[in-house]
Amino acid sequence: MATKLEITLTRSLIGRPQDQRETVKALGLKKMHQTVEQEDNVAIRGMINKVAHLVKVNEK
Repeated sequence: MATKLEITLTRSLIGRPQDQRETVKALGLKKMHQTVEQEDNVAIRGMINKVAHLVKVNEK
């Protein structure tokens, strides 16, 4: 399993429920096409699963 994940926000948050907006913010994403690097752990994977339709994930 990879130790780092590159997460990119690929879809807009306009019209999305508040819980999805907060999850994206908790991942460290603020703008479209912004990429952040997060540790690969269960909590981050859970957040990614919740907003999988909005983000793109690459294992590093």
